[in-house]
Amino acid sequence: MSKEMLTVVESLSHEKGVSEEVIFAALESALATATKKRYAEDAEFRVAIDRTSGDYDTFRCWLVIDPERELEEDEFPNPDAELMPDEAKEKDASLEIGDLFEIPVESVEFGRIAAQAARQVLTQKVREAERAQVLEKYLPRVGQLVSGSVKRTTREAVIVDLGNNAEAMLMRTSLIPREIFRVGDRMRALLTEIRPEVRGPQLMLSRTDPEMLIELFKVEVPEIAEHIIEIRAAARNPGSRAKIAVYTNDGRIDPVGACVGMRGSRVQAVCSELDGERVDIVLWDQDPAQLAINAMQPAEVVSIVLDDDSRSMDVAVREDNLAQAIGHKGENVRLAGQLTGWELNIMSDEEAAQRQEDEAQSYIRRFMESLSVDEDVAGVLAEEGFTSVEEVAYVPIEELRAIQGFDEELVDELRTRAKDALFAKEMALGDPEAGEPAEDLLNLDGMDNELAYKLAANAIVTREDLAELATPDLLEIEAEIGEERASALIMTARAPWFEEAESEVEALSPPDGEGS
Repeated sequence: MSKEMLTVVESLSHEKGVSEEVIFAALESALATATKKRYAEDAEFRVAIDRTSGDYDTFRCWLVIDPERELEEDEFPNPDAELMPDEAKEKDASLEIGDLFEIPVESVEFGRIAAQAARQVLTQKVREAERAQVLEKYLPRVGQLVSGSVKRTTREAVIVDLGNNAEAMLMRTSLIPREIFRVGDRMRALLTEIRPEVRGPQLMLSRTDPEMLIELFKVEVPEIAEHIIEIRAAARNPGSRAKIAVYTNDGRIDPVGACVGMRGSRVQAVCSELDGERVDIVLWDQDPAQLAINAMQPAEVVSIVLDDDSRSMDVAVREDNLAQAIGHKGENVRLAGQLTGWELNIMSDEEAAQRQEDEAQSYIRRFMESLSVDEDVAGVLAEEGFTSVEEVAYVPIEELRAIQGFDEELVDELRTRAKDALFAKEMALGDPEAGEPAEDLLNLDGMDNELAYKLAANAIVTREDLAELATPDLLEIEAEIGEERASALIMTARAPWFEEAESEVEALSPPDGEGS
């Protein structure tokens, strides 16, 4: 029997590609399961096989448990496999909680019944070992190319044999359109993920992922594999067209030419692997506008305007170049947008010029309305690149003074009006119900627009409202003006009161020369 067992272990190890130790452990578990059928169902056994001779011994085991332990909801005491500490001490004084107490028992023969139980356990253990090997081998390869042969095809997927008991699944949605594989065909695909499933880890493949394009260029272009050239971005319309952006720090190397290869040999090899997919190779640039210009090739860009807030670009091309820039069903501009990470709006140069003119007019109208300036001044601001009142208010004042025809007085007045307009807007947004300050409050000696609007936001709209405040009340609204100015403002607002009182006193006084 011992020789037969060693032979079985050796043959299974070679057949399944599993280590002999795993098979020995499976046999020990199977023999322990067969032994349990002779005794109480809840008894526990351990089988130890000698790795050299093939002989084995069987032991019945009891675990020394803590009597104070809390049992789980479905857990019950098991006297057939557990001992209380006092019971354990009677058998062996050295036993402590958590130790195992074992006694040798008669081993079962490796006969028909034992062999059947062993086969079931062994099959399960070998499968678990094979799954663990697959996981260990392919987990580090996620995101890399793998090769295999088509094992079978279904309506939903193509099953690929990767060798060494490893299978992968390539869903139909991850196949390049119009691509057909038959049983036995060799193929390469990108390992995208490993899904844990009851039947074992499921290896998922893709031939449409942009990363596959990058991995293929790593195979065909040694400079990429050696990290001399980097592929910074890739975008694909699988089976039709793709774009990659390449970059190198080595000024002696042309990254685009290196990827194209002699007479296009390198890029052609990649295209052939991807069922004739056309690949455009462009130069990466840190500047998103320049990258967009490169990505739009072969279309030539006339002008480009960026909007950082919306991450969009208005790209202008010549009218006769518009169809090429957009591409078939918008393919060229869509891939260029994916490559840059920006939304690209394609238009003719005439449309771009008209849009710029419309924008300039909107800026002029905004400046005329917000700054109360004439069209000439507003037009100069727009021509100098100012697009908002905020820029007029807060750009370095030297930029305004550098504008031809703007003297220091005009610049100071524009800054003041811009800040007043922004403050008024802020007050309106901060409290939609706040009223506008009255003219008598705005024209009060010592008052400025900023303070007047802040008072109006706090329901102090007229000079009469201000006159009714005490100095601490005004400082609570605006502490920065200081006690002296607050008191002076209130006294100025109250001046009509004093004038009225003096008039009343004069009216009550007797005429000169009359007695009292």
